[in-house]
Amino acid sequence: MIQQKTNCGFRTVFRVRYYETDAMGIVHHSNYLRWFELGRTEYLRSVGLPYRALEEQGIASPVTGIRCHYHKPARYDDEITLKVVVKAYKNTRLTMAYEIFRDELLLCSGESDHAFIYEGRPVAPRRSLPDLDKILSKCLQSDSTEV
Repeated sequence: MIQQKTNCGFRTVFRVRYYETDAMGIVHHSNYLRWFELGRTEYLRSVGLPYRALEEQGIASPVTGIRCHYHKPARYDDEITLKVVVKAYKNTRLTMAYEIFRDELLLCSGESDHAFIYEGRPVAPRRSLPDLDKILSKCLQSDSTEV
């Protein structure tokens, strides 16, 4: 897997594996959501917020909503480019945006919404988690030109 840093936005390139496809060699729809999660966790790692470290500090960011739009199918052995950016960040909510390409052809796009929980309670990072807030605010500003 190749990872390329573009400001805060994140991009990774990988090949579709056989087990991700159905009997016709087409990627099963559920795998796009797995790829979104892969991109999101690697994005956070690339900006200094590895999810494991957040959890060790008592911070969680559960998915509160997800949207996925399928444009064209991906197939076994296709080289896929996954782009991830922070689309929105305000108070207790974070929205990540995803685009999945084969060459320059958009195959899938989507978004995931997340809340923030600290030690089991909803929390606003701006007040309670200033380091997290600073990084996500910077990424929102930087990523606004990416997707």
